[in-house]
Amino acid sequence: MKTVSVIIPTYNYARYVAEAIDSALGQTYAPLEVIVVDDASTDDTPRVLAAYGDRIRAIRQPNGGAGAARNTGIAAARGEYVAFLDADDVWLPAKLQLQMALFKADPTLGLVHCGSEAIDGQGKTLEVFLDGKEGFVALEMLRLDREVIQLPGSCIVVPRRVAEELGGFDARLPPSEDWDFCFRVSMRYRVGYVRKPLFRYRLHGGGIHLNIPKMERSMLIALDKAFASPDPAVQALRAHSYGQLHSILAGCYFRARRPRDFVRHALKSVHYDPRNIGYFAAYPWRVLTRRRASAPAAATPAA
Repeated sequence: MKTVSVIIPTYNYARYVAEAIDSALGQTYAPLEVIVVDDASTDDTPRVLAAYGDRIRAIRQPNGGAGAARNTGIAAARGEYVAFLDADDVWLPAKLQLQMALFKADPTLGLVHCGSEAIDGQGKTLEVFLDGKEGFVALEMLRLDREVIQLPGSCIVVPRRVAEELGGFDARLPPSEDWDFCFRVSMRYRVGYVRKPLFRYRLHGGGIHLNIPKMERSMLIALDKAFASPDPAVQALRAHSYGQLHSILAGCYFRARRPRDFVRHALKSVHYDPRNIGYFAAYPWRVLTRRRASAPAAATPAA
C-alpha cells in the first residue's frame, strides 16, 4: 500500500482548520501523516493544532504564503505521495481511496485530481463542479477557456518525486500557484481524474481568489513562464491564451465595478485575439439580459 503525506497550509484559519484536519484523519485510505504548516498565524491556530498532539505534525514558519507553506510540507514529507488540503476546505472520506486507486492502476500518472463542491462560510452547498480532463492536458490548460484540472490545490494528489522534480510551488504566484504547478506537471506527465465531488471548497470573504489585482499579476507571470517553452504547439496558443486571460480579467473587473480596468483588459484581449471583439461588442446586451433574468417578477394585479 502506497503511503500518502497530507499537507495542510494554514494562516489565521483557526475557525476552519480543525474541520480540515479531521477530514484528513478520517479518510478511508489512511494517510501516513498529516503535516500542518502554520504560516505564522496570529490567531488561535497554535492552540488548535496543539490539541491534536502527535496525531499531526505541526510546523511553524515565517509568513510566506500558501505556496511556500506547501513547499515546507513537501520537504518534510515521508510519504511516497503528497496530497494538499487548504485549511478552509474539507475532504469527503473516500477522496484518497479513489484517487490512489488510479495511481495503482497506472503508476506513470503525474497527478490525480477530482470534482468538487463549493460551499459558503456556513457549509451550505452552492454548486457542484464535475468538469475535468485526464491524459495529456497541458495545451488544454493553456487555452484558459474551460476547467481542465480542478482547482484549488485541495483536489490534487501527486507523487512526491514529481513535486520534488518540479521544485514545488512557485511562492511568487498567489493565488495562481495551483494553476502554475498543475500546468508544469501536465507538461511532463499524464494526469488522472475522478469524476466525483470529493472535497468541499469553502467560499468566504477571506479567500485570496477575490483579490483581482493579485490574480492579474500572478497569472501574467504564470503565462510568461509557460510561453518560455520553445515547443511550437505551446507557441501556437500564445495569442489565444493572452486574449482569453485578458477577457477573464475584464469580466472580473466589470463585476467589481472598476470600468477603467475593464476597458484596459478588454482592449488588450482584442489586441491579442481580434476575434474577441464580438464578445465585447455584445457585452451590454448580455449584461442587460442577465439583469432582467435576475430581477424579481412584477406583482400580478389582483383580478
